[in-house]
Amino acid sequence: MNKRSLVSALRWSCAGFAVFLGGCNLEVLSPKGDVGMQEKSLILVALGLMLLVVIPVIVMTVVFAWRYRASNAKATYVPKWSHSTAIEAVVWTIPCIIIAILGAITWRTSHTLDPYKPLDSKVKPLVIQAVSLDWKWLFIYPQYGVASVNEIAFPTDVPVKFEITSDSVMNAFFIPQLGSQIYAMAGMETQLNLIANEPGTFAGLSSNYSGAGFSDMHFDAVATSQQGFAAWIKQARASSTSLDAQSYHALAQPSEKSPVSYYATVTPGLFTTIIHQYMGDMSMDAIGSKSPAQASVEPAHYDHAKAAE
Repeated sequence: MNKRSLVSALRWSCAGFAVFLGGCNLEVLSPKGDVGMQEKSLILVALGLMLLVVIPVIVMTVVFAWRYRASNAKATYVPKWSHSTAIEAVVWTIPCIIIAILGAITWRTSHTLDPYKPLDSKVKPLVIQAVSLDWKWLFIYPQYGVASVNEIAFPTDVPVKFEITSDSVMNAFFIPQLGSQIYAMAGMETQLNLIANEPGTFAGLSSNYSGAGFSDMHFDAVATSQQGFAAWIKQARASSTSLDAQSYHALAQPSEKSPVSYYATVTPGLFTTIIHQYMGDMSMDAIGSKSPAQASVEPAHYDHAKAAE
């Protein structure tokens, strides 16, 4: 391969790479919350450290291929050469140092970015209970007694504590611009703490394949002002539909491309009952008792609750 052909090949490779990435929406690298920003920083630091190995290898591969091509009679030919202590030291020491640094970063961020760890804030968290169904998301607000399908709303700069489960196969709850994902599993409760630092509507999804309607299993996460959140709660309370055992059974049936809908009231203990029905100690007919979140939270103590009243 001559020099002109090599340059042409590199040019077309770069153009093809740009076209390939043109259809990508890199929401993870455009965070709108504190957790997402820390994760973006972690991704870029890890990428930079790994490129310290990758870039020299790519450059040397191209340079060696060009320098030691068959047509280059000036290239040094040493058929009996087999070892260099200096080269061995470089190719082993640098990767070991990078791995040690990555290991230290991973250890630290595994604790600081623990999805179960409450976020530092003077404001009490807003609790949202998320249930993955076939193929939709149900969200229950135990502090307000309302629920929604395929849409959530919360005030900016207020920590949101998600309590997550599934009433179907395993899914994964993910709002890329706010950070972190965590699995939703039947008979189990997982938790995720997030916060939005600026208003906007962010895409939420299931990032774990769960069947025929998986590709349309999306929801909107609306970060708004205190007044906007109060208006959203008021809109939900204005719904003519209530979420009780009967309506929940109807909602839980498999459906695709489910529209956004709201429930003005929710039977107490619904989220807990959904989990416990897989443990053999509670059935859906036992709905009625308050969940721990409902029993321990007084809306009047919350800044965002006061704004929504």
